[in-house]
Order: sequence, then C-alpha cells, then structure tokens
Amino acid sequence: MTNGKLDEETTRKIQEMQMMEQNFQNILLQKQQFQMELNETINAEEEVKKTKGDVYKIAGQVMIKTQKKDMEAELNKKKEIIELRIKAIEKQEKFFSDQLSKNREEILKKIK
Repeated sequence: MTNGKLDEETTRKIQEMQMMEQNFQNILLQKQQFQMELNETINAEEEVKKTKGDVYKIAGQVMIKTQKKDMEAELNKKKEIIELRIKAIEKQEKFFSDQLSKNREEILKKIK
C-alpha cells in the first residue's frame, strides 16, 4: 500500500470478499428457510401420529382425505429431503466461512 492507495490485487480481493459475503448471507437465509420448513414438517408429523381419525392434506386449493400411513410416509420423506438440503447448505456455509476468514487475513496483512 503506497500513498493510501490499495494495489490492484488487494482491491480485487476486497471485491471478491464482498461477493462471497453476499453469497454467504444468501446461504444463511436458505438454511433458515429450510429449518423453518423442517420444523413445520416435524410438527405436522407429530400431529398426524396423534390423530386417531381421518387425516387430510391440502393439495393446491383442495383438501383431500388420505391414509394416515401414507401421510406419515410422505412427511417422513419430506423431512429426510429437507435434512439433506440443510446438510449440503452447512457444507457450503463452512466453505464460505473458511474462505472469508482466509481472505480477511490476507487483506489485513496487505493493508498493514
């Protein structure tokens, strides 16, 4: 750094880091949405298990009577898929977190 100006490489790294931070924020939002969907699915699954009588599900604008065991299987499958998505997002989250830490260190070394 000379005369208060950053060299091209440092400027490029800062821009790269800003883009990574935006991607990281998007990943965190996706994870939060999937966690909310997982909680809703778990709650629905618990309610279906408690149910003694008929079970209904909403399909578009229509409510349909369905077999309890079919609904339990559907909810369980949905839960598994969401859990897999969350695990994949957590891997991305770790990758971006590690990269951001590394870039911050490099930038701070160049600035000092």
